[in-house]
Amino acid sequence: MNSGLKGKNALVIASSQGLGKAIAKQLVAQGVNVMITSRDQVKLQEVKVELEALTAGKVKYQVCDLKKKHEIEELVRNTIEELGSIELLVNNAGGPPAGTFEDMTDEDWQHAFELNLLSYIRVIREVLPKMKENGGGKIVNIASSSVKEPIPGLILSNTFRTGIIGLTKTLATEFATSNILINTVAPGRIATDRVAFLDEVTARKEGVTKEQIEEKMKKNIPLGRYGEPKEFANYVCFLLSDLNSYMTGQTFLVDGGMVKSI
Repeated sequence: MNSGLKGKNALVIASSQGLGKAIAKQLVAQGVNVMITSRDQVKLQEVKVELEALTAGKVKYQVCDLKKKHEIEELVRNTIEELGSIELLVNNAGGPPAGTFEDMTDEDWQHAFELNLLSYIRVIREVLPKMKENGGGKIVNIASSSVKEPIPGLILSNTFRTGIIGLTKTLATEFATSNILINTVAPGRIATDRVAFLDEVTARKEGVTKEQIEEKMKKNIPLGRYGEPKEFANYVCFLLSDLNSYMTGQTFLVDGGMVKSI
């Protein structure tokens, strides 16, 4: 089957490492021109070189702080200038600090809102006119398995990532007549630096090793292991491809069966 991705243009947010990088890598491997972005210029330069080895297409990068509206506006404007268009958007952001309700200040809440929800809104707002001009597009919002089953000690993530689902579902209806499909993909325990960090935090709190926490977590996953970033990226790429022509407004868990809710 032909995915129809070759030659299309994608903006992948927060893509210098972790899930964002894995998604950009899979898109590039399928012939997509990609703009990658994060706050870390050194990492972006390294990832650009890595991705360029996989494609004859374009790989561009731009430093962007997702909490700054004007930088998002500049990012989208430059992406259109560099790639010619934006048919595909992957909204992504680093996770907010771990902690309970009583740990968090107003500043913590504001920071998490700006990074993990408002940035998604702002990027979509900027990309929307070009997608309408193109006659359609695909958007995937990256969230977390916490949108289906809150994770203890991650109050900020549990709160704002759930908002992504409401945003996705609402926009699916509003954008349908413009042929723009939008979905959410929610990772479970995927082997990234973020998950390793959270396991380390849990290990310190419980006075055990990180390896012991990993084994404990794996017992809650029916498939018995953490997922690989590439596995997660495969599902995102499907939703961005021409193979997905009739799914919109949905939330997909990629968690090895970990979440028990229906």
